[in-house]
Amino acid sequence: MALPNLIEVQKKSFEWFLEDGLREILEEFPPILSYGKAYQLTLGKHTFEEPKFTEEECRNNDKTYAAPLKIDVSLLNMSTGEIVDQEVYLGDFPMMTRTGTFIMNGAERVVVSQLIRSPGVYFSEVVDRSTGRPLATAKVIPSRGAWLEFETSKRDEITVKVDRKRKQSVTILIRALGYGTDEEIRALFKDVDTDEQHRFIEATLEKDPLAPVVNGEEGVKDAQIRFYRTQRPSDPAKAEAARRFIEEQFFDKRRYDLGKVGRYKLDQRLERTERMEQRILTREDLLDIVRRMIRINNREVDTDVMDHLGNRRVNTVGELLQGQVRVGLARMEKGVRDRMAVRDPEQMVPTQLMNAKLVLGAVREFMGGSQLSQFMDQINPLSELTHKRRLSALGPGGLKRERAGVEVRDVHFSHYGRICPIETPEGPNIGLIGYMSSFARINGLGFIETPYRPVLHEVPGRIKELQGRTLNEDVLDGQGGLLGTTGTVVDEELARRITRSKSGRSVAVKPFVADEIVYMPADVDERMTIAQASTPLNERMELLNEYPSTRRASDFPHVPVDQVEYIDVSPQQIVGISASLIPFLEHDDANRALMGSNMQRQAVPLIRAEAPTIGTGIEGQVAIDSGQVLVAGAAGLVTAACGDHIQVLNDKQKTRTYKLRKYNRSNQSTCIDQWPVVRQGQRVEAGEVIADSASTERGELALGQNVLVAYMSWEGGNYEDAILVSERLIQQDKFTSIHIERHEVSARETKLGLEEITDDIPNVGPEARQHLDGNGIIRIGADVTGGDILVGKISPKGETVLSPEEKLLRAIFGEKVRDVKDTSMRLPNGQRGKVVDVKVFTRDEHDLPAGTEREVHINVAQRRKLTEGDKMSGRHGNKGVISKVIPVEDMPHLADGTPVDIILNPIGVQGRINLGQILENHLGWAAHRIGFRVATPVFDGARQGQIDAELARAWLTDRAWDIMSERAWQLGAELDADPEIDFRLEHLDDDGEMQFIYLHEWLPADHYDMARVDSDYAFARRAVAREWLKEKGYSPETILPQDYTHRETTEADDQLAVNVAYREWIQQQMEDGGDTGAWADLGSAELAAVAAQVALKSGQPLPLSGKQVLYDGKSGEPFNEPVTIGVSFMLKLLHLVEDKVHARSTGPYSLVTQQPLGGKAQNGGQRFGEMEVWALEAYGAAHSLQEMLTIKSDDTIGRVATYQAIVKGEDIQKPERPESLKVLIKELRSLGLAMDITDDKGESVVVGREDATPAMPIFHGGLPTPL
Repeated sequence: MALPNLIEVQKKSFEWFLEDGLREILEEFPPILSYGKAYQLTLGKHTFEEPKFTEEECRNNDKTYAAPLKIDVSLLNMSTGEIVDQEVYLGDFPMMTRTGTFIMNGAERVVVSQLIRSPGVYFSEVVDRSTGRPLATAKVIPSRGAWLEFETSKRDEITVKVDRKRKQSVTILIRALGYGTDEEIRALFKDVDTDEQHRFIEATLEKDPLAPVVNGEEGVKDAQIRFYRTQRPSDPAKAEAARRFIEEQFFDKRRYDLGKVGRYKLDQRLERTERMEQRILTREDLLDIVRRMIRINNREVDTDVMDHLGNRRVNTVGELLQGQVRVGLARMEKGVRDRMAVRDPEQMVPTQLMNAKLVLGAVREFMGGSQLSQFMDQINPLSELTHKRRLSALGPGGLKRERAGVEVRDVHFSHYGRICPIETPEGPNIGLIGYMSSFARINGLGFIETPYRPVLHEVPGRIKELQGRTLNEDVLDGQGGLLGTTGTVVDEELARRITRSKSGRSVAVKPFVADEIVYMPADVDERMTIAQASTPLNERMELLNEYPSTRRASDFPHVPVDQVEYIDVSPQQIVGISASLIPFLEHDDANRALMGSNMQRQAVPLIRAEAPTIGTGIEGQVAIDSGQVLVAGAAGLVTAACGDHIQVLNDKQKTRTYKLRKYNRSNQSTCIDQWPVVRQGQRVEAGEVIADSASTERGELALGQNVLVAYMSWEGGNYEDAILVSERLIQQDKFTSIHIERHEVSARETKLGLEEITDDIPNVGPEARQHLDGNGIIRIGADVTGGDILVGKISPKGETVLSPEEKLLRAIFGEKVRDVKDTSMRLPNGQRGKVVDVKVFTRDEHDLPAGTEREVHINVAQRRKLTEGDKMSGRHGNKGVISKVIPVEDMPHLADGTPVDIILNPIGVQGRINLGQILENHLGWAAHRIGFRVATPVFDGARQGQIDAELARAWLTDRAWDIMSERAWQLGAELDADPEIDFRLEHLDDDGEMQFIYLHEWLPADHYDMARVDSDYAFARRAVAREWLKEKGYSPETILPQDYTHRETTEADDQLAVNVAYREWIQQQMEDGGDTGAWADLGSAELAAVAAQVALKSGQPLPLSGKQVLYDGKSGEPFNEPVTIGVSFMLKLLHLVEDKVHARSTGPYSLVTQQPLGGKAQNGGQRFGEMEVWALEAYGAAHSLQEMLTIKSDDTIGRVATYQAIVKGEDIQKPERPESLKVLIKELRSLGLAMDITDDKGESVVVGREDATPAMPIFHGGLPTPL
């Protein structure tokens, strides 16, 4: 089964809201009556017009992507019957983009789906502390209205609380519903309240203050009054008011609504037929709840598991918006009534009565400030996609982070195929934020479903269904004659005969997997026996194992095949999208898999993106569904493919232009840039990728780079997970990324006058203004560093008293001589880059905030190369920080001189149990040497035997290439020695030239495309290996196929490749060592044993070990042991050192303590805390410590004097007293304690800056003695 559309959860929900959700609210919203009931306002149909701006215009101009919403409204004059119909404009409603996001003021946002407890009834147990007995409780949670909570006491009394008010006997509520007498109540429960030791109804009646009751009508009336007093103790209790209160509380559609979901769950739990149209409670519902509580207390039925996904539903974006519109209409209702009361009847029209701002104000409030409306995580395409699939248990109506326990955060068996058990944050939100599994979807009631294929055990007795099936019973005809025996495969003739005799009745067949897909919620599939997707099947889709491994609720039994009811659709359906991108996930510890999933979302888009050599097969769909890549809307011919647009002429001869996003800034300041992957004249099909974007390559997700990774210790440089990288990665811009920072400035109207954007800036020289244009705005393309002016701006200074001369100048030259100050926007310290975009907004042409005359946005792009301190990671949670960039010549290298790109510490593998990285490394080596890419899906990927076979083929390819190279140079030497041939070795540029000259001589031209041999290095290597194997007498078609695309090999083929590699390797070692043996005809096991002995003796790595002999780049000597080396996929994460590293000499100080501020944003210092003081004290570094606590901190006089001494080259003076001492003195004085510091002479010492406050008088004397 192919993956569904991965953002379907967002798009389908919003489509439902537009078509049905809004209509439902308007239909259920009652007509608004005026206070005197003279007028009635009724809401009708709604319509959406086209959005005013396109998505791209909204992104570029900081607009909101929204469409005008209009509603048909009719106003009825109740006295005259006159009706006024009008279409009322409610405002611009935010619309979802094609990629499932909302654009609010130019920024993309995502509304996260909320996982909350479903409405309905829930039964649980509370263990009584004194008796240790479990007692049943029940909660009725409606979609809207009062909660009902039932409890059982240790004395067997059943009580009820309504809306968390005072507790009362449940019999009061039952009487109030119409069952007045004691006998009526006993009769209702006599069939369930049968335990002689615990008579719950009798115990409750004994505690009932109204019991005994004989008169039914009196009992009902008294119970209603009693119930009313409990709920509203301050109101006068009258019989009619009490009756009306109960009706409104539970049986009024306006005040109480179970909702479709609540009714479904309540009927399901009470084991009744579904009545979806009955949205309010009934008397039977309440009685059945009490009956079930009694049965739970009697241990007849089980309670509910609150964390089961059958009891939790998802509030998607459509429902969340529907709730906000409902809130907005309720706010508007009172305003309409008030206006009806004061408006002139002649001017009474709907447009005058309705305040449209209130309705959409609630929606805008939600989109801008709700915990569920989030700034989109836009680091890379994967982070965008997974953000849209996020499920949050937090938010309004959800859990609180501080109060959520372990149970609600933990993985539950009902999560299988619905919520990813791996992906979740590592911090305080662990388990509260989750992600939908790959194949999960949300049904109409909000429950998460997962797909299965049915396993059928019988088929109808018809020809089409019978043909090709295997009988699981002896089939007899009408006369008792045998038509077919158990195990017979039904052919067309037998199917006809069975059909005639069975007349359509079912026939038992061997269990097989049907073609159809069935989606099931968690409370349904827990009752089913479900086999794993990896269960072996034959070509007729029949299950081969007699006792397959299955799943039933939380158990995993091996059951007879006849008991299997369903089978999973895919091995990866248990995990989410991010975890599905990790190859060999099944070999990683869950904690490291979690880190790997999360860190892929933090991978920075690189300039040269590379799709992984070892992938999982879903990279293409992830890239497309993320919305980052551009796909053709219809088939056609590409007529233009430029840097900023692509034109496609479709089959109807209409041209469609696709605009490309160029150097757009994402929400996280990464760069979104699209470029064509098609050429002019190329034919494209609908849905085909025509343009790549950030972190994609040829339409596939490409988050990092494939690099040569060795696992070894290197001079201690990779201690504690540190990473060593080669300078080659920096020189070739392998991990270089572009980051775009946005800077905004506005010219406002202040109290002192108008600010102005200009290049005429006071006290600024021409050098500082060289990149500004005539308007004072920097030009595009300018290189800027920290402190450079981006936009020149002046602001008026506060007016002072003018001297006569200034008054004269002001009179002559007017306002021009007025004082202004420089308030230009400068690039913050520590930043650099190139200006790539400038946008100017004016009041005349754009909708600017009040008081703003002009606004300028500057985008500065910065290229960031890989550097020490940057964080890197693989896909298996193997993260680390770069400790050193090593010159290429110093890096360890292979025998052919190829230097290693990255060195990781091998100790970081066994402790973390993330062995997937080693398997990826081994298979990556084979893929790199042979020249192919791998798709190894999670839980269904490459097995150890297949990896061994590919390593064997890689070794054979390398061996053949080495032998060919030797022959090539022998040929070169022969040609060079022949004076008649115009060929000289010194004229060759490199080794490769001679190799390809020989290839053209050696390879048969009729078997190989020589043009491809010249252009495709991997193809040339495979061609050489095939010819060499042919020379050796092997079949190259079996061992090393020519075309590696979509190939499938058998176990026998793989074993043959392994055996040939062992034989040739042993042969090579014997040639080098001079020994020979009878190893050529040995079997697989014996060959492996001989090879292991040879490896032990020679010290050379086995061809299947994934290890190579590496040489020290500094000495040229081989390392003592072979090293694991291969190609791994590495990511550069957003935690870049340039954003974090910071230094300060002088800067701002705290106003009270006069100590330096903290943090990079405040240009703060590094705190020298209590423990650091202890360290210096321990070393006896008294003077260093004194400096730290005085002139480098809050000695206000000493630090100024020290700065001057340094500037002048003089000695630093003795420190003064710190300002914090003065703060301490002042605080003690504020407590009324006389605190003063005196010197040796008894005179007061001034601390810190001069203080004009008079000294506090000190009173001497003792306390008065009591009489």
